Amino acid sequence: MEAAALDPLFDEFSKIGSLGPPDPYAFFGAMRKQGPVLPSPMGDGSLLALGYDAVSQVFRDSRTYSSTGYANVVGKVFGHSILEMDPPEHTRYRALVQQAFTRRSLELWRDKLVVPYANELIDAIAPKGRADLTREFAFPFPLAIIAGMLDVPERDRLEYMRLAIEILSGEAGATKALHASKALADYFAPRIEAARGKPGEDLITLLANAELDGARLSVEEILPFIRLLSPAAFETTARAFSNLMCALLNNPEQLDAVQRDKKLIPQAVQEGLRWEPPLVAFSRWATRDTELCGVPVKAGCAVAPIVGAANRDPERWENPDAFDIHRPAKPHIAFAMGAHTCLGMHLATLELETALELLLKRLPNLRRDPDAPAPKITGGSFRTAISLPVVF
Repeated sequence: MEAAALDPLFDEFSKIGSLGPPDPYAFFGAMRKQGPVLPSPMGDGSLLALGYDAVSQVFRDSRTYSSTGYANVVGKVFGHSILEMDPPEHTRYRALVQQAFTRRSLELWRDKLVVPYANELIDAIAPKGRADLTREFAFPFPLAIIAGMLDVPERDRLEYMRLAIEILSGEAGATKALHASKALADYFAPRIEAARGKPGEDLITLLANAELDGARLSVEEILPFIRLLSPAAFETTARAFSNLMCALLNNPEQLDAVQRDKKLIPQAVQEGLRWEPPLVAFSRWATRDTELCGVPVKAGCAVAPIVGAANRDPERWENPDAFDIHRPAKPHIAFAMGAHTCLGMHLATLELETALELLLKRLPNLRRDPDAPAPKITGGSFRTAISLPVVF
C-alpha cells in the first residue's frame, strides 16, 4: 500500500485524544503530593487514584470497582464489549477470546506479519536516509498487523483501516463513529459465520471456533470484540512505539547503549511503557461504600485510575520522571492490572521489541534529525510523539 494513501488516516489519528495540558505529569505530580486519592478538580464528585498502590487496588478489585459504566461511555459504538464486563461474565468471555491469543498464535503472527511488515516499511524508508518515524513507521506498522491478523484482503485494507480510526471519533464525531461501527459489523459478520467449523489461523476463524464447556461465542458477542480490537490493537501500540523512540532519540546515550547491546531492548521497551504509557487514565465505578487508601468512596462514585501518575509514583521509583533504561526493573501498570489486564499485552510487547530491533539493525547510526525541532510527546487522554524526524 502506498504511504501517501495513509496520510489522511494519519491526520485523523493525530487528532484523537489530542486535547489536554502540555505536561500532564506536572499536574499529576502536584496533585499526588496532596495524597494518593483526591477529588477530581472537575468538581463532579468523582475521585482520582494517583498513587501506584491506589491504582493497583482499583484494578485488582473488580467487584468493588466495576467497569460496567463504560456501557454509557462507548457501549453505543462498540456494543457490549469486554471493556464493560465484570466477573463472572468477563471471566467466561475472556476465557473464550483468550484462546485466539495463544503462544502458537503469537509465534505465527511474528513470523507471518510482524517481521515482514516491519521490514517492508523499513525497505521504503532505508534508501532515503531520513524519515518521520511516527508517520512512516509507528502508525502504519501495527495497523497493518491487525488487518493481517483479521485476514483482511489487500483490496479492503485501506477502507478497514479508515473504519478502525473513525470508530474512535468520540462524541464530536458520533455519527462517523456509529457509521464505522455498523460498517465493521456488516463486513465481519458474514465472515464469522463462514468460518464456523473450518480450519484457519486468522483471528476471525480462531474466535468463531473458540469453545468453552461446549459453548461458542455468537456473532453478536464476537463483533464488539472486533470493533474494540480494531483500533485498540494498533492505536496504543503506535503511540507506545512513538513515545519510546522519542525518549531514546532525546537521550542519545541511552539510544547508543541499546544500539551496542540489543539485550537492552526488552528493558528499554518496558521503561518506555512506564515512563509514557499511550493511555493515561481509565475509569471505574464503585459498587459499594468503601475506602481507598483511607479516602471514603461512596457507592456509585466514579473513580479514575490514573496510570500515568501511578507509573511515576516516587514512592515506587527513584527519580520517576526521568526515562532510564538502566533502572531496576519493577512492574508498571501501562497494560492495566487484574481481570482487565490488556489481552494483547504480549502481542504489543512483541511488536515493540521487534520494531526497535529491526530499525536499529537496518538503519545504522539512527539519530534525531539535527535540522528539525526536538520531538516531543503531546496529548491529553492519549499521548503521542506525532512527529519523529530522524536521519541515519
